[in-house]
Amino acid sequence: MKRLLFICGKGRRRSPTAAEIFAGLPGIQTDAASLSGDADLSGDADLPASLEQIAWSTHLLAMETPRLGRPRRKFASTASGRRLICLDIPDTFSFMQPELVDLLGTPASRFL
Repeated sequence: MKRLLFICGKGRRRSPTAAEIFAGLPGIQTDAASLSGDADLSGDADLPASLEQIAWSTHLLAMETPRLGRPRRKFASTASGRRLICLDIPDTFSFMQPELVDLLGTPASRFL
């Protein structure tokens, strides 16, 4: 079973969209979270990542390059065994926007 944790800036649009899209695939479980700079510390993120989510995951899929190092810095020992992948999806979409759905399918499917 692959457990995919999708990570974006505030957990409002991209990562919840990805989690919803891939949740129905066989052998896949999904969740969404935020690891944005200080947003998750200031309360600005809708879905701040938790230690439990990182421990649960087998793959951490970041929407942008700036998110790549944050799981390892914030959750050092727990994140160390997880596959960390950047999907290179900019923060220019709304939740479940058809263009975002199409864009998510291409990079993420390479890791499924």
